[in-house]
Amino acid sequence: DKEGLPLMIFANWRGFSGGSRDMYGEILKFGSYIVDALREYSNPVYIYIPPHGELRGGSWVVLDPTINAEQMEMYADPDSRGGILEPAGIAEIKFRLKDQLKVMHKNDRQLQLLDSELDNTEESDTETRAAIKEQIVAREELLKPVFLQAATEFCDMHDKTGRMKAKGVIKEAVPWARSREYFYYRAKRRIIEDDYVDQLCN
Repeated sequence: DKEGLPLMIFANWRGFSGGSRDMYGEILKFGSYIVDALREYSNPVYIYIPPHGELRGGSWVVLDPTINAEQMEMYADPDSRGGILEPAGIAEIKFRLKDQLKVMHKNDRQLQLLDSELDNTEESDTETRAAIKEQIVAREELLKPVFLQAATEFCDMHDKTGRMKAKGVIKEAVPWARSREYFYYRAKRRIIEDDYVDQLCN
């Protein structure tokens, strides 16, 4: 920072667990040191998520541009991912079993027929109703992996670069092939701008 140089961070970190092992290894402690250093950094900081790279969990928190909004900017390759939770984790939280079952009965033709058959069966006909319910449960078990996979894919779409850009958490999507040129001119422009501001202030 004292040399007046921009900082470039290639971010491909999956975060940390926050468990006893990470506590013992002082991962959280050193993560806080990074936050402190970035908060006080007085030159441009560029964070770039490379192709097929991921920024997750605590690592995202450590590198969040809001720590030092005047200096920090985040960019990502179109094939990268970013978010606090993994898609599978979000799917488990947002698409619980009762929600899965509701969607199954709404979209699966066979379950709709079984539901209709169950509704039209007399309450007194316990054997038939029990048999239909068994078929419904068997069908639900068969569909569970399919619907969970679809939910995971849907959650993964929210972690893609286009969505990150739409939510304003990254400044721009920059393909790896032109990243060197892009960051060269971006850094050059920021250095000139900062020098000009310093001249006006002094």
